[in-house]
Amino acid sequence: MKFPDQFRLTEGPFMTAPGNPFGAFIIPSHHANGRALKVIADSGQTTGWEHASVSIHDQPNKTPSRREMCLVKDLFWDPVDCVIQYHPAAEDYVNVHPGCLHLWRPTDGVFPTPPGICV
Repeated sequence: MKFPDQFRLTEGPFMTAPGNPFGAFIIPSHHANGRALKVIADSGQTTGWEHASVSIHDQPNKTPSRREMCLVKDLFWDPVDCVIQYHPAAEDYVNVHPGCLHLWRPTDGVFPTPPGICV
């Protein structure tokens, strides 16, 4: 997982130091399909899962588009990495932030994927 320090928040309540394997990031609108994105990311050192939560910075109840999610995938992971969006069982579903979507990748890099012809 990569952390684009040029977008990292280094001041305020979500600040982290450059080079940390986690943090909050604001992707400016001119880099992100015309809408600024807020990303909170973690390398998975404690959970075993790399993770990025993505929301629209100034419209928190709006959901990011597929294009915006692809942009975040490209900023935080390498082209050869496969990341996923889960749709959990209803009993396991937690919705703390209605406009937020999540990308996940196990730190061991191994999980099943469908045949390429299916995706």
